[in-house]
Amino acid sequence: MKIVVIGGTGLIGSKLVTKLTEHGHEAVAASPNTGVNTLTGEGLAEALQGAQVVVDVSNSPSFEPAAVMEFFETSTRNLLAAEAAGVGHHVAVSVVGTERMPENGYFAAKIAQETLIEKSGIPFSLVHATQFFEFVRSIADEATNDGKVRIAPVRFQPIAGDEVAQAVGRTAVGTPLNGRTEVAGPQQYQMDEFFRKALAAWGDSREVVTDPLARYFGSVPGERTLVPGEGAMLGKITYREWLEQNTPGK
Repeated sequence: MKIVVIGGTGLIGSKLVTKLTEHGHEAVAASPNTGVNTLTGEGLAEALQGAQVVVDVSNSPSFEPAAVMEFFETSTRNLLAAEAAGVGHHVAVSVVGTERMPENGYFAAKIAQETLIEKSGIPFSLVHATQFFEFVRSIADEATNDGKVRIAPVRFQPIAGDEVAQAVGRTAVGTPLNGRTEVAGPQQYQMDEFFRKALAAWGDSREVVTDPLARYFGSVPGERTLVPGEGAMLGKITYREWLEQNTPGK
């Protein structure tokens, strides 16, 4: 099966291409690095020729609200137009909690992307993932103010990027859901406590301050904004295990 992975040279995309190839599929990594640009349409028709499935794991280079909205709306419209000639399954990776925090510029752009996909007439599947372990440090950095990491006391259930790629791959080769599925890590934490333990494990001396009004990339999350509902696919790798495997010298 020919599966084109938009954003196929990025964190999740590269893992997905490897997994699909190992399972005997013709997985094509499509990104500006390989001459495919969904914003301009460059290379799309050629990359999608003969493809049965398209998986979109691309991401906006800017998280500024207007820029991220422009990215997801324009790239998704171009991609869906190019798929109309014969692609039978469109898979997109989105974020758990998008509909629960629509005032957030990034989440609003993902909602707009999903709406375009749902109305396209192309069979589709939406994979909503929780935050990746690989981005935990950047979350701490984003939350740092005056040397202190301010985190809301809400639920948090991050997941290893490898297990996101695995879930997306299974979805891509399956029957279109024409709906969504959720994927999350095996353990749910109190977010502020998670970051206290994580920073201690990194040897990071920054203090983690519990702040009910702390913002998560610009918005204040609710108690369950960032965690999935019942029936989510759960990974098996804990953050401690992932950290041990991904810390230099171990």
